[in-house]
Amino acid sequence: MRALVHHEFGDPAALLAVEQRALPQPGPGQVRVRTLLSAIHNHDLWTVRGTYGFKPELPAQAGTEAVGVVDALGPDVDQLAVGQRVTTGGTFGVWAEYFVADAAGLIPVPDALPDEAAAQLVSMPFSALSLLHSLDLKEGDWLIQNAANGAVGRMVAQLGAARGINVVGLVRRAAGVDELRAQGIDRVIATDSDDWRDRLAEITGGADIHVGIDSVGGRSAGDVMSTLAVNGTLVVFGAMASPTLEISSGDVIFKQGTIKGFWGSVVSREMPADLKGKLFGELITRVLDGSLTLPVAATYDFDEISAAVTASDQPGRVGKVLLRA
Repeated sequence: MRALVHHEFGDPAALLAVEQRALPQPGPGQVRVRTLLSAIHNHDLWTVRGTYGFKPELPAQAGTEAVGVVDALGPDVDQLAVGQRVTTGGTFGVWAEYFVADAAGLIPVPDALPDEAAAQLVSMPFSALSLLHSLDLKEGDWLIQNAANGAVGRMVAQLGAARGINVVGLVRRAAGVDELRAQGIDRVIATDSDDWRDRLAEITGGADIHVGIDSVGGRSAGDVMSTLAVNGTLVVFGAMASPTLEISSGDVIFKQGTIKGFWGSVVSREMPADLKGKLFGELITRVLDGSLTLPVAATYDFDEISAAVTASDQPGRVGKVLLRA
């Protein structure tokens, strides 16, 4: 089979290349899946660069999320059938024509859900919904987040609205406000304006904001922390701009604030099966009723991986870049 492989860590656009690899065989409790579409995520590219929390043994395949069709069953698999469409967001090496995965970790895809949505259903949307669920916010509560025009930021805004949570987003440039408004996301503020805090007070009506989500790091993390009420919590989800948080000690001490991290892959792995099923059911419902949109920026063949990586790294991109097997 054809697969995307890298022999060293570094620039994905330069190092990833199509190679022939042996067709994998499913073991007990596993199935083989014929890949249809795969999403390119930042953590996939960080893994190829060698800068992520997971470092594979080289030479390595790549990719973690895909939708495909069950092609073969291993022993002791009775919950899936050959020909069934499934998706995964936690199987390493899916940028290949076939991959093997644990049957228990695959999500059956309903007929009404397009491949383009199913190919990106798990990693980002499930992380966004798991994050919201973990915050234990009630209908009418307020939440603030930076990187509001990023993939997870858009999803948190849409899923929060569907759950009745008031979400305010921060972006670094005014153009980001217009981009989000085009998607129906209105509570957005550009921090390049000197009066952005006044604008925040107008939007919230002075209501307490108990939770902030930081996906940027640096000063932006401190900006989010500074808007929180007493006993507020800053959840660190990513570090797009800096691996260091620049936070005022006064905001932590005098507001008795809490700072904690959220790593979606660990949360998903440790989540009880019944809760995971419930959240995936909600996700699929939100996509089908249009309250959660999963746009696609572009789709590339495996042979076009260099161009696909470049497109995925493009600032201001709306939607995921997908790979076609």
